[in-house]
Amino acid sequence: MADKTIIITGGAGFIGSHVVRRFVHQYPNDRIINLDKLTYAGNLNNLTDIEDKPNYQFIKADITDSQQMLDIFTKDKPDGIIHLAAESHVDRSITSPLEFVLTNVVGTVNLLNAARSTWKDNYDQHRFYHVSTDEVYGALGKEGMFTENTPYDPHSPYSASKASSDHFVRAYHDTYGMNTVISNCSNNYGSHHFPEKLIPLAIHNIQHNKPVPIYGKGENVRDWLFVEDHARAIDMIYHKAASGSTYNIGGHNEWTNLDLIRLLCKIMDDRLNRAPGSSEKLITFVTDRAGHDLRYAINADKLEKDLGWKPSLRLEEGLEKTVDWYLANEDWLQNVTSGDYQKYYEKQYSGR
Repeated sequence: MADKTIIITGGAGFIGSHVVRRFVHQYPNDRIINLDKLTYAGNLNNLTDIEDKPNYQFIKADITDSQQMLDIFTKDKPDGIIHLAAESHVDRSITSPLEFVLTNVVGTVNLLNAARSTWKDNYDQHRFYHVSTDEVYGALGKEGMFTENTPYDPHSPYSASKASSDHFVRAYHDTYGMNTVISNCSNNYGSHHFPEKLIPLAIHNIQHNKPVPIYGKGENVRDWLFVEDHARAIDMIYHKAASGSTYNIGGHNEWTNLDLIRLLCKIMDDRLNRAPGSSEKLITFVTDRAGHDLRYAINADKLEKDLGWKPSLRLEEGLEKTVDWYLANEDWLQNVTSGDYQKYYEKQYSGR
């Protein structure tokens, strides 16, 4: 019999698959349940290396179905949940905001209600861990960093939906005494990333000599976090953080989008044996995204001080590992396709 049962929602997605893999390997005596709806960004091919492990189980389910969530909690009796399932692409939230409200807000409340119904007699023995984003804080100027005490100021439908779900998790801690923790992370990168996102899209387009789109002038700044470092932080927070606490997780890697893509072009030229500077010619500036925050930067000092976590890789190292993975797994990239991001950029190009 398993020591603990842990549900990881969104476990077939980019970050979720790395968290599932880590927990399956690190805790062989725990039952790890991957709960995923398998939308366009959910892909069980992300987890073929662990699908036969005895402590791994997959359940296809939709967090917007409240009865289904209650049935799963009642039947499987999880000791904890790590909640990553979310609609996460800002462009999609601009065109379809209600989908983000349903999944990110209503879905989170459904999980909280299922946990409340089944854990109410012993909250202390259970944990609800909500994984969120630094975008809830809004935008920074050229100076300063987000801390756990930064006021919320979301600017996109996506970040507004995540901010709302964060508030609901805190409300269930304060109102019902539920054992909850929250983390807010910066931009993740690494293997198994859906190719609508900046880095995998750029890798794919450079490889095939297609335009590499960059919003505006490429001056937007993001802090980049290697996804395996993020999974390690989630592991530590889930097992060690105090109830009601919040932690920021950042990579200490601030780069403008243009500088990031230039570095990526340099790595790709080296890997593809192209003349230096060849791939940079593919960079194409497109109309800026509506409500595009200028700069995000995470202060993760609290996480290092309390739990001893710090990022293991600089962006240059992590990006090389990421490029090497995508070039070695072309079949995976070809099989993970969606016309939505292509249509979006086609629309942008048509206005030039």
